[in-house]
Amino acid sequence: MIYFDHNAATPVDARVIEAMLPYITSFYANPSSLYKMGRMVRSAIDTAREQVSSLVDVSPSQIVFTSGGTEANNLALSLLGKHVAIAISNTEHPSITEKSDQWNNYKNIINVDEQGNVKAESFLNLLNVSNPPQLVSVMLANNETGVIQDIARIASLLKPENILIHTDAVQAIGKIPVSFSQLGVDLMSLSSHKIYGPKGCGALVVDKNIAVTPQVIGGGQELGWRAGTENVAAIVGFGKAAELALQELDARADHCLALRRKLEEGLKTIPNVTIFSEQVLRLPNTVQFSIKGIDGEMLLMQLDQQNIAVSSGSACASGAGKPSAVLTAMGVDSQIAKGAIRISLGKDNTETEVKQFIKVLKSFLIKD
Repeated sequence: MIYFDHNAATPVDARVIEAMLPYITSFYANPSSLYKMGRMVRSAIDTAREQVSSLVDVSPSQIVFTSGGTEANNLALSLLGKHVAIAISNTEHPSITEKSDQWNNYKNIINVDEQGNVKAESFLNLLNVSNPPQLVSVMLANNETGVIQDIARIASLLKPENILIHTDAVQAIGKIPVSFSQLGVDLMSLSSHKIYGPKGCGALVVDKNIAVTPQVIGGGQELGWRAGTENVAAIVGFGKAAELALQELDARADHCLALRRKLEEGLKTIPNVTIFSEQVLRLPNTVQFSIKGIDGEMLLMQLDQQNIAVSSGSACASGAGKPSAVLTAMGVDSQIAKGAIRISLGKDNTETEVKQFIKVLKSFLIKD
């Protein structure tokens, strides 16, 4: 199988599985227990917290483990309680857009341009509205187009106004360098299964000066921020995946960028191809494209029959039968948007796979 959908989920690295196994088979005690095995399990969680914190350049005490990026995003938006004014870009993940619809009466939407970029200066307009936001949330790297936003610039404009800044960095970690302090944000969401770790584990990174309001209560776990017995094996796996992602960051990025360039060279030999956000800074592994007159979901199924896995957009919004909300926000024509295919490369993909993909794609489109 040629797997080109790493922005949806990555395979679990064998080294991660090896780190997890003892906490599935042998060290099964509750980490809140005071006897020896419980203390050993607690120590493993502490180690994982250090590993994840190192990946994003923070103190271990700033890491709150969650069930994934969606919960981390929900927790960030719930921080100040209901009916708080917020602002988000119009290309955010559904876990941001839908939570903000449910939770916040006062929401400002910041538009992106035709390349998918948010103009940082547009946030200054928020200071003059009748109900200025107390929290702004902008994704660091888009899950569909791969566009990287200038979060540091946005934070520098808004922090003097005492506005909290949250960024969803789920797609960015492990692909580009990410420093919580250099970005200047107050909250950051992370996820394990985008960096070759297990599903069902993520984290919210919290500035030391913020008091998080727990949404899950009934115990003192996660420094009092999230009750419930910890998913130890998954947390250990997330920690190991974070450690490897930091060690191998440059090599993985260089590898994926080289493949992305080969892929785009091949795509440009096909008539009527549009590569989205081609003119701006993107993740090294991500290409979203459309071919005029071709339905994206139909093409996806044809590729699937050839044992090639790609995406027609965000896995969390698939099956909606509508054009990509991200591409629609960028002003892309609805018919072009409905033809969108996303390729997201991984550390184990090869140039041979890229060439095979282009060959198969052309076989569908170019008839003798």
